[in-house]
Amino acid sequence: MNYENILVETSENIAVVTINRPTKLNALNRATITELHEAFKLLNNSGEVRVIIVTGTGDKAFVAGADIAEFANFNVEDGQKLAALGQELLFDYLQNMGTPVIAAVNGFALGGGLELAMAAHFRVASDNAKMGLPEVSLGVIPGYGGTQRLPQLVGKGRAMEMIMTAGMVTADEAKAYGLVNHVVPQAELIDFCKGIAAKILKNSPVAISRAIEAINANYEDGVNGYNVEVTAFGESFGTEDFKEGTTAFLEKRKAAFPGK
Repeated sequence: MNYENILVETSENIAVVTINRPTKLNALNRATITELHEAFKLLNNSGEVRVIIVTGTGDKAFVAGADIAEFANFNVEDGQKLAALGQELLFDYLQNMGTPVIAAVNGFALGGGLELAMAAHFRVASDNAKMGLPEVSLGVIPGYGGTQRLPQLVGKGRAMEMIMTAGMVTADEAKAYGLVNHVVPQAELIDFCKGIAAKILKNSPVAISRAIEAINANYEDGVNGYNVEVTAFGESFGTEDFKEGTTAFLEKRKAAFPGK
């Protein structure tokens, strides 16, 4: 499928989705959000892709924020619709996908860019990356899940400070905060992420999908994550992946998971 604002490359069960708006520092507009949703949905349902890496074009920005020109004249209702639709189409959808998504943060990840990275299952940053939620400097607040996911990742106090000051943190600070898992030289970023993806590919995609579901349940209001875990654990015993994994272990060989 051809896209206007993103690039998708697939090889050896790994897809790299690149936001490709270099003249806008890869800023998110509604068209890009829609294309990302379509691409993630296709990849998630493909049966071939088992890990997705999302990144930005160039060496300056992952995503430098939302496209402010698009909503500068919005009213209250318009703003609420923008946030609700964006969360549904992209940010919540991404977080709950069964296919693991790694955010390769290559430069600035600000506003909606950091929110996109936080919606991924985990993050790896280049050593020149800078991250922040500067929305209050524009008279608004983060609207794509930033006020919810940032405290979950870095704690309430640090999230309050980052949001209230509209400041940026460096890649090393983000790692110390728990916002990113690794910091690597920019030239090595995608290969490093592919190395992690290769480790993921050795394991059961069905089990990984259920693990994502159980982990996310811990952060949902009114949901008992332990109960979700118990159910998902039990259901695992009925899968072909479980049969293959246990058989391979007993036969002292590497498992070849069918993904069923």
